[in-house]
Amino acid sequence: MQGKELARRIAIAALEKKAENIRIFDLRGLSSITDFFVICSGVTDLHTRAIQEGIVETLKEASIRPWHVEGENLGRWILIDYVDVVVHIFQPEVREYYGLERLWGDAEIEEITDENVKA
Repeated sequence: MQGKELARRIAIAALEKKAENIRIFDLRGLSSITDFFVICSGVTDLHTRAIQEGIVETLKEASIRPWHVEGENLGRWILIDYVDVVVHIFQPEVREYYGLERLWGDAEIEEITDENVKA
């Protein structure tokens, strides 16, 4: 599983853990870092860790393991690197402070919500 399909699967796994403000950023052609960012928020450190664990467990069932994970101890900004997709799980104030959406505002962005996943 690569690229867009992986990003959507990650976003849906985050949604299942009640992540908020979930967005997929298509960075192909804009960055050599990765093809996609999935950015979402959790309201507490416990919530961000639950989102991270939900994503990792969901993908582990498909034999997909992260290349690197960091930030899970504090839970304010957790990064999960799947090479083609990098996941950022923020607490809202940290997300606002670092402003990744502003930095990558020229990317194509897809918002993931209960409504558009069920559609």
